[in-house]
Amino acid sequence: MLRLGLFQGCVGCLAVIFVGLLNRVMLTELGFPGLLVGGALAFEQLVAPSRILFGQISDAHPLAGRHRTPYIWIGAALFCSLAVLLIPLIFRLHSALETGAGWGIALGVAALCGLTACYGLAVSLATTPYLALVIDSTTEEERPRAVGLIWCLLTVGIVVGAIASSICLKGLDGVTDPGQLESALFTFMARVALVVFALTLVATWGVETPGRRQQLSRAEDRDDAITLAVAWRLITSSRQVLVFFCFLLAFTLAVFLQDPILESYGAEVFNLPIAATASLSAVWGIGTLLGLLLAGLWLVPRLGKFACARLGCQLILASLLLLTLVGLTADPQLLKLVLFLFGLATGIGTNATLVLMLDLTLPEVAGTFVGVWGLAQAYSRAAGKVLGGGLLDLARTFSPAGSTFPPYAAVFVVEAAIAVLALVLLSRVNLRQFRDDTGRSLDRVLAMELG
Repeated sequence: MLRLGLFQGCVGCLAVIFVGLLNRVMLTELGFPGLLVGGALAFEQLVAPSRILFGQISDAHPLAGRHRTPYIWIGAALFCSLAVLLIPLIFRLHSALETGAGWGIALGVAALCGLTACYGLAVSLATTPYLALVIDSTTEEERPRAVGLIWCLLTVGIVVGAIASSICLKGLDGVTDPGQLESALFTFMARVALVVFALTLVATWGVETPGRRQQLSRAEDRDDAITLAVAWRLITSSRQVLVFFCFLLAFTLAVFLQDPILESYGAEVFNLPIAATASLSAVWGIGTLLGLLLAGLWLVPRLGKFACARLGCQLILASLLLLTLVGLTADPQLLKLVLFLFGLATGIGTNATLVLMLDLTLPEVAGTFVGVWGLAQAYSRAAGKVLGGGLLDLARTFSPAGSTFPPYAAVFVVEAAIAVLALVLLSRVNLRQFRDDTGRSLDRVLAMELG
């Protein structure tokens, strides 16, 4: 299972480079509008319902006698290739923006959004059969530990990707020429893509034996079977389901609203070069990993899941306020300390929220509930990318010319307000009432599952 979990680490590694590094380059070096950057990258999350199709295809149509691994390999090859192709595309769009070519700008924006959506589709094509393979390869007793290991390796992949970016891109410190940037970033991304694809093969080779008769999980039993219509009917089946759904949206926004602008914050307010801002994700990731372990091994067993989730939200709120205030000092070391604390708070809150999510899941329709919670997180992350970039653009229009700190501070303050909303919603979640309310509407939920 450790070898199989290596794939999830590869996905995390490429994701932090794909999103974090390119956010920085597009916003700061190339001067793209924040709404364009956030909106384009949001398409990766907006195609999440494609999991339904890919799950059903891998169930029904084996390739070379295998139901899972060929789709994982095809998806990995596609998302690695698309990540590399994004580099020349953003520089072509930059040229169009510089010259003011209307058609060039329109085509470039459409291509950027389309390529990001295709990247999201490729990730879904790889990860949906991968998660099905994890379910196929584990017993019900082994599954929670396997899922925990996968989450840890995903975070490790994020840290490794950020550190690799920081080390490999030191030669770009101070470089502003688009031609030099494009060449260096293209070479770096191509090398990362090759390593990620090679590790994907290592992680999954031989796990699934062709022609072997084994019990496969089915799409209808997993969380990848959830359509938006089914999700909406379940969300509105109980007030408590709706409250917890809204809490998940607010919690995820409170964690990820700054995601599309964080590295540019380090660049413009703290004057950090590309390599240094790439390391910010590593600091956050290390804190997140420690927070996950601290909550799982000590805080949740001692404090309880509700108290730990509340503590996580409170720490996230405090971290966001500190993230705002540290901009007044422009001290990079203080920024890293705050980001480590933010990661620690994120890990604590995420672990407790996952435990709550599992408690607020009816065993009879577990796949449906987990799928709904997954959609809540996917779409709130997409909304976070759009809102983060859009709020930055809006705040810049009201800020004095040449000022860099106030627009970022405005985004962080809005994010802190969303963390307060998450705390309010969490206080209205009642486990007993959830089970009573949902139990009374279970027939409706089951009927929805069947038909």
